[in-house]
Amino acid sequence: MRLASWNVNGLRAGLGPAGLRPLLDSLGADVVCLQETKVTRDLLEEPLAIVDGYNSYFSFSRTRNGYSGVATFCKVSATPEAAEEGLSGLFAKHDGTVGSYGETEGFTTEELQALDSEGRAVITRHRIRTSEQQETTLTVINVYCPRADPEKPERGDFKLRFYHLLQARAEALLRAGGHVVILGDINTAHKPIDHCDPGDLESFQEHPGRRWLDSFLWEPDKDSQDGKCFVDTFRFLHPGQTDAYTCWCNVTGSRQLNYGTRIDYILADRALALSDLQDAQLMPDVFGSDHCPVRVALRSVCLGAPRCPPLCTRFLPEFAGTQQKLSRFLVKVERTSLPEERGQKRGGREPNVAGASKKRRVGPPQKGQGDLRSFFTAGNGRPRATTDSANYQSVMKTRTAEDSGVELPLDASGRITVEHGVEEVAGGTQPCTGSLREEPTLGLANGEALDCGKGSVPSSSNQSAALWKSLLPGPARPPHCKAHGEPCVLRTVKKPGPNSGRRFTSAPGLWGSRQIPAPAVTSSCGPVGGILELRGQLK
Repeated sequence: MRLASWNVNGLRAGLGPAGLRPLLDSLGADVVCLQETKVTRDLLEEPLAIVDGYNSYFSFSRTRNGYSGVATFCKVSATPEAAEEGLSGLFAKHDGTVGSYGETEGFTTEELQALDSEGRAVITRHRIRTSEQQETTLTVINVYCPRADPEKPERGDFKLRFYHLLQARAEALLRAGGHVVILGDINTAHKPIDHCDPGDLESFQEHPGRRWLDSFLWEPDKDSQDGKCFVDTFRFLHPGQTDAYTCWCNVTGSRQLNYGTRIDYILADRALALSDLQDAQLMPDVFGSDHCPVRVALRSVCLGAPRCPPLCTRFLPEFAGTQQKLSRFLVKVERTSLPEERGQKRGGREPNVAGASKKRRVGPPQKGQGDLRSFFTAGNGRPRATTDSANYQSVMKTRTAEDSGVELPLDASGRITVEHGVEEVAGGTQPCTGSLREEPTLGLANGEALDCGKGSVPSSSNQSAALWKSLLPGPARPPHCKAHGEPCVLRTVKKPGPNSGRRFTSAPGLWGSRQIPAPAVTSSCGPVGGILELRGQLK
């Protein structure tokens, strides 16, 4: 079984045309842990979340965009049986969590929330068969430890608190049984051999991060360290290798000179390192970030779970292929009433609250926040179709021309009934196919009439169509002719030429059976020049 870790310094920047699969395959690992993805939930796209042959688990920063973030990609053959985001357990509100949170009494809830809100940890638990043919669990903790900014002293304290929380969780998982591996960007060079320029050795060792690593890691060449449970796998197999770095400054081009630090680690529990650790290596020849990948090989064999745990990104609504509800994007607001109103509801009398004013608010009630569903309800500013048991009532849609105030009654199909031999339809005209005749109608509200055919009863489809047309009115109606006071007709030039396909409005009398005198040149019946030219072509 192979485990790899890499600080990619932005996952989307390294995404090629073939997706993320070539990058993951190039690392040659069953479990790939990536740090500093700089991907938030709203920026996560399917090529990053769903990779053929892998299942992924992300932790996003909840405080800043394009900041921090970790992701663990597991091959199908190494599918974990449980997965969890964060170290504190505050985000473990689903099934399939890892558990074993350790002693967190020294942390406040606000502090735990802050430590886990930057998207710095993902934990996966796998089934393995060790070299001794024993089946057990291996818990992989993918971490991106904070950086201590010299200009922000509070970040140094934040980093130490994160270290202590990481240690508490890792030791608790180890006490629960099985093996534990911590891998990722620890953001501290442990020994002078891990730094290109350690400077004064005494002050170097007094660094708070190095002192924590000294208390946390077991070293075989030192005594009285029985209480330390974890091992630096690279130094365990290569204790004296120099110039072994994992991070370089891109600004100064120090990678070409190998002038860097080793701050990316794979830390295994001591029992696993002594029995199954086979190889640990750095991969400085892999480019694409200011860090290089690190990898270990174990003699253990991974046993993939039959299905992915709920934290897997393929179960997110946007990738699961399920239709999302509008309510998922909204916040429910509870409508509260005044104290005196609540007292009246309980018993008709106001509660006697100490210090509360006895004055009642005078005036109309305040209008609360509107409900989005009210905009999709028939009758919101438009006529609506209604039904009752005694008589079918359907209010015809009425569209009002804003410039003249003339109401145009529409029938059930959206047509305006006129007597000019032309049916004016929303968005254009079409010739009548038969003579206009009066049809039996049903009595409706507001004195309007609904055309239902001879003696027929409106069907549910007609009612549904009327409702949809009241919600979606379609394109704006043509304006009214200022000279004649009648609605204009929308026309399209079909004659080949520079005006072909252009749309214009004209008075209905030009094509109707009723002759309307041509307006004067000063009239505003559409483009006057176009009207006169069109009349000449018709002659």
